[in-house]
Amino acid sequence: MMIDKRLINTVPESKKWIAITVCWNWLALVGSVLSALGFAFLLQQAYFSYATPEHFSLSMAVAMFVLLLVALVIRAYAAKKAVNASYYASTQVKHHLRRLIYQKIASMPLNQVQAQSTASLIQVASEGVEQIEIYFGRYLPQLFYSLLAPLSLFAFLVFFNVPTAVILLLCVPLIPFSIIAVNKIAKRLLAKYWSIYVGLGSSFLDNLQGLVTLKIYQDDAYKAKVMDKEAEHFRNITMKVLTMQLNSVSIMDLLAYGGSAVGIITALYQFQAGAITIFGVLLFILLSSEFFIPLRLLGSFFHVAMNGKAASDKIFALLDTPVEDQTQGRNFSPKNGVTIAVKNVRFAYPAKDDGEPKQVLSDINLTIKPQALTVIVGKSGCGKSTLVSLLMRFYHPTAGEILFNGENSQDFNRESFYRAVALVSHSSYVFKGTLRENMLMGAPKASDEQIWALLEEVNLASFVRENGGLDMALLSRGTNLSGGQIQRLALARALLHDADVYIFDEATSNIDVESEEVILRYIEKLKQQKTIIMISHRLANARLADEIYVLAQGNVVEQGSHASLMAAKGVYEEMFTQQQALEQIRTEANNA
Repeated sequence: MMIDKRLINTVPESKKWIAITVCWNWLALVGSVLSALGFAFLLQQAYFSYATPEHFSLSMAVAMFVLLLVALVIRAYAAKKAVNASYYASTQVKHHLRRLIYQKIASMPLNQVQAQSTASLIQVASEGVEQIEIYFGRYLPQLFYSLLAPLSLFAFLVFFNVPTAVILLLCVPLIPFSIIAVNKIAKRLLAKYWSIYVGLGSSFLDNLQGLVTLKIYQDDAYKAKVMDKEAEHFRNITMKVLTMQLNSVSIMDLLAYGGSAVGIITALYQFQAGAITIFGVLLFILLSSEFFIPLRLLGSFFHVAMNGKAASDKIFALLDTPVEDQTQGRNFSPKNGVTIAVKNVRFAYPAKDDGEPKQVLSDINLTIKPQALTVIVGKSGCGKSTLVSLLMRFYHPTAGEILFNGENSQDFNRESFYRAVALVSHSSYVFKGTLRENMLMGAPKASDEQIWALLEEVNLASFVRENGGLDMALLSRGTNLSGGQIQRLALARALLHDADVYIFDEATSNIDVESEEVILRYIEKLKQQKTIIMISHRLANARLADEIYVLAQGNVVEQGSHASLMAAKGVYEEMFTQQQALEQIRTEANNA
């Protein structure tokens, strides 16, 4: 039988509710036995009263009716309590597993999170957990009850006729054997089914997220055809799974009803031989199916359990992914500013599909000083954002090292490192909730006065007051804010965090001029106290820098102040002149 010990031990609290469910099901079986006793007695009395009418009395009929009523109440009450206990078992499992999945993902560094398929994570955490919920709530209780029920019935009926009881008991294992035989086929089929299911979900999510792009390029019809093919593939594998389930159910029905028939025929032969009373024969006729019905139901739940087992394999594969302990390493607690040194750093993205690794950075060397603004510029694809990811420890260098105050950044524990280093990117995320809740992510213990002070600094306070104050509702991704307001809010949240190092990754891209001026003005002010790194594609912003590093094809090709780089008439001067010319043309076109 399929019992996943690890899965059960993952949620040990469920064991109690599984045991309670089995007990209530067993009590319902007792009710069935009482009902059978009542019916058998009444039928026996009716049989004898045909020859001797005085043998059957009204008082006896009333007593049997009361017994049947009591048995009915016991069965109904026990069945209801069994459902309740099953619900508690499955609910605890659902909450516990989803909490484990969330905690695992939250503990992963960014590169590991990005390596996970979003669709796969969603399906594992939703559909997968639902399947496991049924595994705990129905399959496991039914499994243990299916073992207990035939033994209990055998212990009761053996007193009426040993051969018949033994034959019924021997026929019972035929159903588990059929389940085991089906299991070998079902395991491979369901693994394939789950793989196709996840792939279809991934394609659907990808197309849904890119629907605007598909509409713009009128490619939605082609993607729809591709989805149709994938859906047809999924339909075919689903039909195979359903066919397998239907066939196995038919086999189990044949074994269940065939076993009952064998038991009944044996009881009749025993009655003919005078080895059993009419009362005993009636009991075997009424209760023989109870030997097989629990296992028959177990077979129905077995296919759901197989789905749950396939889902649990994916869940445990995720939970078993090794993750760096964020508390390991030394604390990073700079006292007098932070100096960052990037020494001989190389980085290549891992190869895909047996291809070559993609080399992005080659022998990068640069020094970032405190109380200064360091700007890193370069054309698209030169490695600026990759360098930011390395500075933030989202990735590890392929070679070389990054030193914070002379110590390798990898030696610090993540908790203290991210207390000291903050990132404000062009894609800063705003969560659904109140503005206060979004701000408190930066400092959970911050007061309303501190929040208002920073909102004033980034020129958002008036807007917030006009729209409900700190309890102003924000939609997911901040869709009820403009791009500039989102960036200013992200800046205020980062400032509330009060880090020692601030990295601005294209923080002023695609926003209005007013917001850009607010952010740049505050960066100029902030550099007097902090270590500031700014990544910018707009070179006009680099004029504020104390030191500029120019990247090209993964190398530092120039460095210096704006004035010195312009005088050198190299790569920086060429890019700056081109941008100035383009901006002038754009300005003239707008004024025309």
